[in-house]
Amino acid sequence: MKSFIINVLPPDASKRLDVFVSEKADITRSQVQKLIKEGHILVNNSVENPNYKVRANDAITIHRPEEESGILIPEQIPVKILYMDDHLVVVDKPAGMVVYPAAGHDKGTLLNALAYHCKKLASIGGPLRPGVVHRLDKDTSGVIVVALDDKTYYGLTEQFKGRNINRKYIALVYGDIKEDSGKIAMEIGRSASDRKKMSTRTKRGKEAVTKWKVINRFGAATLIEAKLGTGRTHQIRVHFAAVGHPVLGDSTYGKKVDIEIKTDGNKKKIAFPRQMLHAEILGFNHPITNEYIEFSSPLPEDMEECIKKLST
Repeated sequence: MKSFIINVLPPDASKRLDVFVSEKADITRSQVQKLIKEGHILVNNSVENPNYKVRANDAITIHRPEEESGILIPEQIPVKILYMDDHLVVVDKPAGMVVYPAAGHDKGTLLNALAYHCKKLASIGGPLRPGVVHRLDKDTSGVIVVALDDKTYYGLTEQFKGRNINRKYIALVYGDIKEDSGKIAMEIGRSASDRKKMSTRTKRGKEAVTKWKVINRFGAATLIEAKLGTGRTHQIRVHFAAVGHPVLGDSTYGKKVDIEIKTDGNKKKIAFPRQMLHAEILGFNHPITNEYIEFSSPLPEDMEECIKKLST
């Protein structure tokens, strides 16, 4: 039996117990309900119903039978660590790397690598994603932070939920954006037609705000800077697809994996090997020292190469 405790923070108060545990412990909601029924999930050492509304400072104890609990296996995978101390680690994640193990990706993830390089990770977040306070999609490159202890995990989580994190992304999007800057404020929720996708056309969406400005124009494409006011799943990809300028190379939203441009009267096709989205800057107050720290990552070679092709 593997056990860990999750303390409820004020922003999560009033969520159903099964929903809260599913979100925080990387367990499906049906599995959570089964564990509650079997007495393996306790609230302040007491059994509650799945629809119990959690309260701030509740201590949720989760006992997972070994056959149901994943094991995070340390792997000697090279990663570019930008900063590390006793409390957190900041990594420049390459495109193509999944953040934590999940169905279809049980090894080779960033968390497998960090389990090897850091030797310790926070206990919060479940056995397969300990210390994960935010994530980047598999094919999004750039800066990501992971907590190495529980106090840091809660401190970072509060800053993300309080929207006190400085996050700047660089993206190549389809088409010629006429305005120099703007804001997309469209709610995002699960797609009714495909539960693996997010959508702005949903009845149960959550507030989502993306501010952007143009860096360069190439006619058939625009290089933009985007800053997140909220942190919804696939937010930048969904927002720009919704306004007719999907991220180039995104095979899920917009499907613009290549475009055709004219140069010197000739047509040239440019293929994009992955979604052209990069987390360039991540800044936050260190949860232990309260010092503001900021990290940056240069554009990766594949994005630089695509920009060069668009420029010539």
